[in-house]
Amino acid sequence: MGIDAGFDMVPPLSKGAVDRQNWKSFIEFIKGSYKNDDLVEIKLNYIVFKVGEHPMLPFEGHKFLRFSSKVSGSHAKGADGYIDAVTRVAKVNFGSRVRAWNEGADIWGIHDWQEVNDSFRSYEQPDAPEIPTSIAQYVLGTDPISDLNLSLFSIQQVTGKGKGLVARFDIDKGKRILSEKPFFTTSNLVSGSLMESSIATKLKALSKTEQRQFLSLHNNFPGKNPFSGITKTNALPCGPDSVVGGVYPTICLINHSCLPNAHNSWNRDAKCETIHATRLIKAGEEITICYKDGPYDSRRASLKNAFGFECSCSLCILPPAELQASDARRRQIRLLDEAIGDPERVMIRPEESLADCQSLLRVLEEEYKDGVGVLIARLYYDAFQISISHGDQARASVFAERGFRSRVICEGEDSPETQNMKGLMENPATHRNFGASNRWKTGKKLVPKGLDNVGFEKWLWRRGS
Repeated sequence: MGIDAGFDMVPPLSKGAVDRQNWKSFIEFIKGSYKNDDLVEIKLNYIVFKVGEHPMLPFEGHKFLRFSSKVSGSHAKGADGYIDAVTRVAKVNFGSRVRAWNEGADIWGIHDWQEVNDSFRSYEQPDAPEIPTSIAQYVLGTDPISDLNLSLFSIQQVTGKGKGLVARFDIDKGKRILSEKPFFTTSNLVSGSLMESSIATKLKALSKTEQRQFLSLHNNFPGKNPFSGITKTNALPCGPDSVVGGVYPTICLINHSCLPNAHNSWNRDAKCETIHATRLIKAGEEITICYKDGPYDSRRASLKNAFGFECSCSLCILPPAELQASDARRRQIRLLDEAIGDPERVMIRPEESLADCQSLLRVLEEEYKDGVGVLIARLYYDAFQISISHGDQARASVFAERGFRSRVICEGEDSPETQNMKGLMENPATHRNFGASNRWKTGKKLVPKGLDNVGFEKWLWRRGS
């Protein structure tokens, strides 16, 4: 097998002028040092060292994550010298960001191999030029909006919807838009005088400003119990399937879309609701979350009954043929999800369950495009559980890593669910189902290296194995 060694760049370089200039100087030094070396070739977009596993240095520094190779074995002759020399030069240029590692010394790389392989593939095609939004972003590659703690949204009147949240700037996928504690939480969501009295007591504990904010929220159940009507209309569950709901001054103003661009989640540790962008949200675009999903007729009826409006989002106004295609996908999503959740089938025919996970991934991406959100994180956790239940730590670790990255986008790194996925990524054998079967038994370190994307996905989903 051989031993891998090299270095990772942690954190990766930015696109700012300072990092770009430092990387350019580093690359020019490497070019000059090896200009007469037949084993070092200057390609169009990168430098390749034709030893070992052919380690590369891209000309675009922000793409670089790792420089490494096998340094032992029949095909590694001479690789260790190049690895050591380039690592020393990198340390001079980038200091503590250069994390040297050597598997022979039980020191492992920081970045995940799938992420590294993705970065390698990106070397072939240079990025399109970007226009910086500020001098700070141009020079340092930083985000001045975050640095200045500017609000990413404004509260505006949205045509046909009342108040809503509208992006003031472009909001990147995975960006936390808002984190907010509720006015109050309640598990009593049954209409009547008992609920009205309970909510009235909670309102008395709020400031006058907070009371006015609460009373300004939409009430889809007008009548003699206004407090409970507002609460029923606006309360968001404090976690999936929770019977406890929270009412918020700002988050409750976020309107619905059947193809939302943001995701709301309850952080039980911080006791707050968070909103994250699940795709790029352009400046001037309304920020939306999903209240109800499912096929067209059922979700429209639910939205009308619970919130009093007829949805006119980008999905609901599609021509009939396209709506029917969307409904078919959503029905397929439900059926695949139900099949994947069958525990007996997972143990008896796991290859079918895993194949359904891959099919579900395709349908989700077709239906939700780049904004698939938390559904993909749940899918990867299902694939993880199938793999780890049969002792396959290698694939389980990859699925957990993908689930972790998806959770970071939807909920942030401080989410308990995100941290749980991180723990399973690092040590999949800690899952309660590990060892229920040894049918697919593998070690965590047996994730293949050097495969192209097609080959890796075939391995991951057990296609042709």
